[in-house]
Amino acid sequence: MTQQPPKTSSTEPELTGVRNFRDVGGLPTADGRRVRHGRLYRSGHLAHTTDSDAEFLSSLGLHTVIDFRNASDIKLEGPDVDLPGVRNVNMPLSDPASGSEFWGIVRGGDIAALREVLGDGKAAKRMTDAYVRIILDRTEEHGRMLNLLTEEESVPTLLHCAAGKDRAGTSIAIILLALGVERDAIMADYLASNAAHRRYRVQRADGADPSGRPAPEVMELLSPLFDARAEYLATAFDTIEAHWGSVDAYLTEGLGLTPARRERLRELFLED
Repeated sequence: MTQQPPKTSSTEPELTGVRNFRDVGGLPTADGRRVRHGRLYRSGHLAHTTDSDAEFLSSLGLHTVIDFRNASDIKLEGPDVDLPGVRNVNMPLSDPASGSEFWGIVRGGDIAALREVLGDGKAAKRMTDAYVRIILDRTEEHGRMLNLLTEEESVPTLLHCAAGKDRAGTSIAIILLALGVERDAIMADYLASNAAHRRYRVQRADGADPSGRPAPEVMELLSPLFDARAEYLATAFDTIEAHWGSVDAYLTEGLGLTPARRERLRELFLED
């Protein structure tokens, strides 16, 4: 018998140390069903989780937290908090802003250096290229993710990366595609990461000017990295279509998701 998730409110909570948290429940599928509340969550990293945040997360009855951050992310931000009874799975994916040297430039806020690496459309191209690569190069990890989610003991599950919008965003989109969620609804959930209270906070380097907002040029240069832009996720969708021909072929041939496991995924994550 399918285990029922704990009763939780679909209202978004006020979390102090965790950004971009939300329940993915409620999104509509093409066949008229909806994603169950209390089954699948997404967020930014859990390294700065406060005691009250941890109390709330524990109340969700989570069984699994999947962390898509790499070693550099974890060194910069810290490891996830340990929640009682929750299995932490580290599944590193490509970071559009990878590299400690790059993040040193971002955190330092040197305008000349930022112009060099991000100006003249380089930042947006960096992002779209990363979305192509995360689809083409990370089929093994995404296949493993989907198989993990078909195991009842893994659910409810929280997925996150650093900001919760790129690596977690594409991974959530893949899950929703497998569930048959309408493309417009997937995009709307992805773009919800742009809300001011959800956006990633850059940790400034020692000696950087902490006063006030960053200079307008710095904000303009950084914005492609910290925005969830429709063209980014559309690039992922287009890459699936161009390389595999269809979502179904991508799921079966690319990710190894069998029809039986896909049906099991729908049983666990969709309302009856």
